Amino acid sequence: MTSSSLFASLSSIAPHLVSLLALLVLLEQVSYLLKKRSLPGPPLILPFLGNAVRLVADPSGFWDRQSRLAASSPVGLSANYVVGRFILFVRDTELSHRVFANVRPDAFHLVGHPFGKKLFGEHNLIYMMGQDHKDLRRRIAPNFTPKALSTYTSLQQIIILKHIKRWVDLSSPPAATGEPPKAIVLRLLARDMNLETSQTVFAGPYLSREARERFNVDYNLFNMGLMTLPFDLPGFAFRKARLAVDRLVESLAACARKSKERMERGEEPCCLIDFWMQETVREVGATREAGEEEAPPPPPHLGDREIGGHLFDFLFAAQDASTSSLLWAVTLLDSHPQVLAKVREEVVGIWSPDSDTLIASDQLREMRYTEAVAREVLRYRAPATMVPHIAGEEFALTDTPTWSRRAPIVFPSTDNVTVACRKLTSPSCAGVHRTQPIRPGPVLGGAAGGPGLQEELLGLRGRGPPVRGPEVRAEPPDALRRDVRSAGRLPAGPDERLRRDHVRPDHLPKDGCRVSLSMRCARFPRLSTR
Repeated sequence: MTSSSLFASLSSIAPHLVSLLALLVLLEQVSYLLKKRSLPGPPLILPFLGNAVRLVADPSGFWDRQSRLAASSPVGLSANYVVGRFILFVRDTELSHRVFANVRPDAFHLVGHPFGKKLFGEHNLIYMMGQDHKDLRRRIAPNFTPKALSTYTSLQQIIILKHIKRWVDLSSPPAATGEPPKAIVLRLLARDMNLETSQTVFAGPYLSREARERFNVDYNLFNMGLMTLPFDLPGFAFRKARLAVDRLVESLAACARKSKERMERGEEPCCLIDFWMQETVREVGATREAGEEEAPPPPPHLGDREIGGHLFDFLFAAQDASTSSLLWAVTLLDSHPQVLAKVREEVVGIWSPDSDTLIASDQLREMRYTEAVAREVLRYRAPATMVPHIAGEEFALTDTPTWSRRAPIVFPSTDNVTVACRKLTSPSCAGVHRTQPIRPGPVLGGAAGGPGLQEELLGLRGRGPPVRGPEVRAEPPDALRRDVRSAGRLPAGPDERLRRDHVRPDHLPKDGCRVSLSMRCARFPRLSTR
């Protein structure tokens, strides 16, 4: 076929292709308007992409606008459209609670990220439900025994101290100059500290230095892919993120393999994967000893790659949440010197850097005021501002069934769910302002000499970030436990001075937690797990 005949053929079908494309655009617009109906949201959308470009370019402005639109709606909802997916933003507190309390196969499914299945895979822990989810939770229970938690606490303290030493060195000017400490930005430094903490607590000695360096590079690619357009094509950040996740899971799967071999030799566990594999090895051994006739089917969730995937889930869940909470803890302690003074007083009364000992678990439990501050930080600035869900089946989210199954992706906002105040300006608590000071007293209740928790909340459900399932407020996550240790150690060691604390799109202080550090004690403690 000559070039002229090919051009003639394309010219003859071009009008049909244009007509087909126009029809698809029209159907997309009509479908969006039928789903949106009277909800506030953009009246027209960019074909195929929707408002994805605006979401990636200015995520903070995008969600602020959705929140304002939802505030103007009598039902506390707003609509939008992103890369072929109709989304529903939930601002109303009661509706957000209704989503969190109805995560089940016939209602809402937690997805973690609008396009998370492409990144994490179909069989990720986030998407497990029913008996599979219960079985896996039972198998990971040995990871959270008192002995296991005590092991993690020791590892975390040593890593935190190592990084605080480095931060002080970065902030300290040359001794001969006599200049005051210079300000440093903690955002990336705290993220590096938390990533090393997660790697050590989860994988322990099974990640070599070279493996950790590759791990850090791949995790950075993964983070970048979370905030880009979901184009799974060569050269795009989303494709790089998906491939990085595969490499991260393979790296953690190799750690699971090595841990199994070590636990089979009867050695003592020294990290999370060891406690998990210790119980797994026992279960597999009991299955073999039962004999072929009595032996049950092989236990599920025991494949190396599957375990590696679950380990990555834990790391992903802990990493950015811990960084956000830690930075806000430092920022808010600087903004509330009276609270900082009480934290320092409590820590010094229980533990001293001169003791050269780790903070024991029973000492951590005695730091009730410090823990209350950490809880209040999580209440004041929830680590995850939105938790996307998919409406798997028809579910009446509002009293009006119009929007029962009109939102494939639902974004309940945790900002309004977690806010508690003495005087609510509206039943949905939408009028609460962030200028309200942090108050650890209500968390402690009568023990702190303040009003009880129930009086303080004035009927508002729970205090703290919402979680998956019907129990909207659960025990503190790893971010809280790490906040307690970090907030407890910073006031006892270096003295911090901050600039200001506006909000970044990634829900961190806008200046990245710009801080200057100087020593308040004679020397750093000499810590060891031995």
